[in-house]
Amino acid sequence: MSNGPNRILDDFAKLLTDAAGAAQGVRNEVETAFRAQAERILNSMDVVQREEFEAVREMAIKARAENKKLAARLVEIEASLAQSGKKSSRKTASDS
Repeated sequence: MSNGPNRILDDFAKLLTDAAGAAQGVRNEVETAFRAQAERILNSMDVVQREEFEAVREMAIKARAENKKLAARLVEIEASLAQSGKKSSRKTASDS
């Protein structure tokens, strides 16, 4: 059994430990309430979530790459058609 000043110090240390635990609990409650409120505000503002933004960004990157491929292919096809047209016009000119 503790006696005199040691018991008072032990009780005081226990009180401080309990107070620190209670303060931590209050902090957790405040953080949880703040996050919930922030989430409600962001949802009402129709702010896009990061995951959705990243998904759409990846889709845009892929679409740009595909557009570049298609543009290059179109240039090749147009060049091929132009070559075919020149050959056809030479044949008709020589046939006349």
